[in-house]
Amino acid sequence: MRGRLARWGRQRIGLSLRGRVMLAYGLLALGLSTLLALVTWSVVSEYLTEQRQSSARVETADNAAAFQYGLFGPPQPCRPAREQVECGRPTLKPDVKVIDLLSSLPSTDSASSMAYYDGQWYSLTGKPSDLPADLIETVRSGSTAQRRITVGGQPVLAVGVPMRGPGEMFFEWHPLESLDDTLRTLKITLFAAAIATALIGLAVGRLASTLALRPLAALTRVADAVARGQLDARLQAEDDRDLGGLARSFNQTAADLERRVAADARFAGDVSHELRTPLMTMLNSMQLIQNHRAELPGSVREPVELLGDDLERFRRLVIDLLEISRDDGGDQGSREIVRIADLVRAAANATAGRDVTTVAREAEGLTLQADKRRLERVIANLVENAEDHAGGCKGVTVEAGGLGVVITVDDAGPGIAEADRDRIFERFGRGETSNTSRGVGLGLAIVARHVQWHHGTIRVTDRPSGGARFIIELPAKTT
Repeated sequence: MRGRLARWGRQRIGLSLRGRVMLAYGLLALGLSTLLALVTWSVVSEYLTEQRQSSARVETADNAAAFQYGLFGPPQPCRPAREQVECGRPTLKPDVKVIDLLSSLPSTDSASSMAYYDGQWYSLTGKPSDLPADLIETVRSGSTAQRRITVGGQPVLAVGVPMRGPGEMFFEWHPLESLDDTLRTLKITLFAAAIATALIGLAVGRLASTLALRPLAALTRVADAVARGQLDARLQAEDDRDLGGLARSFNQTAADLERRVAADARFAGDVSHELRTPLMTMLNSMQLIQNHRAELPGSVREPVELLGDDLERFRRLVIDLLEISRDDGGDQGSREIVRIADLVRAAANATAGRDVTTVAREAEGLTLQADKRRLERVIANLVENAEDHAGGCKGVTVEAGGLGVVITVDDAGPGIAEADRDRIFERFGRGETSNTSRGVGLGLAIVARHVQWHHGTIRVTDRPSGGARFIIELPAKTT
């Protein structure tokens, strides 16, 4: 179940191998940086908060001591009991005003100071009503206490210490805005550092995947070259300790395939050459018979016509076999600069026996480094296919666009089902979902090979008014 979910997730995300490596590095960097940020935040924020609270307690205790000294003077030690003097509550200095004493305390970072003395609250700026009741009760019981509160929309740390007399207390508020600003800056910095680390992880992952997948990229290029017919392409990583086995196996497979294709091409070529002599004899004999067709009995004329048609198909098949065996045998052909419009016009009109070509004005000057024989064969095969198997050629157009030039061949047939549009370019391919014999033989396979030889593309679509449309794109340029 887990494996199926993982495969489903990969299919839904659609990431390439390089993308998955980059994502893994990025997530790892993000996880580590997040963990480090959380630990740093926990340690630093706790330390800064503790330092602030400690300094606030010390300052409050010092000011409370100064306030008591101003009220009562230095503490009086208790005398022995034999002197019949008991320890008692210190006596307030004469002529001391509590409010003036609060205002004379040493300047600190506290926002407000207040005292509860002799059953009464004394304060310069703060309001005793803002103090939490449980904080007051804790200090009244004789314990130093602190609490974070909000006064006037500002965060402060309220610290209270007990004084000498029963129930007497001293409080101060210490602003926490600067501490909060520092912690906020720390939080933003750690967040930005985590994001930056994740981005750096993605960059490192891309670099690592590029280096790690470079042999795979080379394998892809060589495999693509072999798929395009360049059977002599080989991998250069046979000495690599990790990839040597794969490279040697691939090169051996490619070499075996090259030898097999070459052998098949030689066989097809030899067979075709061997068939040409008896074929020419049969064709000449058939021509002689047809020249005396009027002398033949009526019951023989129809079989002779059928035999003539089959001999013509046989002739085309032998010619196609020679053509495709020449390609399989590694024939490089000869490239020359040709004017595409003139070549297409001549080949299409000659094959159809009438004017079927329309050339757009912007395509008249387009040229291509081409093998003239191969390109003429492409146009002739498509027009012949339309004439013989698809109700006739409805037109051939040449326009600028695509890779450089776009050549379309329209026919009047029933069209080609989408499931058959790749199959008809295979050798002896037949559309399985249609009742037409279009594509039987090697004609369209030769077309696909020759278009690929010119670094072009060919595809089949529906003609808007019915029928099929073959579209060829070739890399042309204007002279």
